[in-house]
Amino acid sequence: MLSSGSATEAETLPNPTPDESDAALIARLCSNDLSALGLLFDRYYPQIYRTAYAILRDSAVAEDIAQDCFLRLHQYARRIDTSLPLAPWLYRVTVNLSYTWISRRRNRRVSLEALVDQLMSPAVSAPDHLVEKGEIERRVRDAVAELPFNQRVVVALYYLSGQSLEEIADILACPVGTIKSRLYYARETLRRRLGDWQQTFEVAHGYAGVG
Repeated sequence: MLSSGSATEAETLPNPTPDESDAALIARLCSNDLSALGLLFDRYYPQIYRTAYAILRDSAVAEDIAQDCFLRLHQYARRIDTSLPLAPWLYRVTVNLSYTWISRRRNRRVSLEALVDQLMSPAVSAPDHLVEKGEIERRVRDAVAELPFNQRVVVALYYLSGQSLEEIADILACPVGTIKSRLYYARETLRRRLGDWQQTFEVAHGYAGVG
C-alpha cells in the first residue's frame, strides 16, 4: 500500500499531453513521471527502431536496442540539455548501442537491407533496357553491407533518417568535414561496386550532388 506521501506526490504530477514539448516531457520524466517517457517513446520509437534496423538488419536486435535507448533516456534524463533537440541525443545512443552490439559479434555479417529498400524506392524510373530490378537490389545490398561501420552509420543517418551533415556531425561528435569524407567514400565505393549502374543509381536515388 502506498504511503499518503507517495499518493500525494503521484496526484500532484501533471498529466502529459501529446503536444507537449520534449523539454517539458523530460522535466516530468525527471520527476519520475513515467507517462512522459511513454509519450517520448511513442514520438521517437519508429525512427529510432528504423535507424537501428538499418545498421544491424536484425529486427529483434533493433527492437532491443530501441527499447534500451529509451531506458537510457530514463536513466540519464537529468543530464540531458533540454535547450537542445532530443533527436540527436537519441540517435547518438542508438549508434553507440549498435556499435557495441556489432563489436561483440564480429563474426556476424551485418547488412542494411532496410536501408537498401529505402534507397531502392525509385525517385525516377530506370530505363527499361537495364537489367531486372531484383539484380540491382542484390548488388546494392551487397555493396552497402560491405561498407565499413562508420560509413554505414553515416549512410543510414543521411539517407534513411534524413539527418543533415551538420546534424550527423553533432550526433557522432565529428567535424562536418569528417562526415562529408565518410559519405563521399561510401558513395564512391557504392559507385565502384555497382559498375555499369553507377549513373542510373546515382541520379535515381539522390547520390548526385551530395558532398
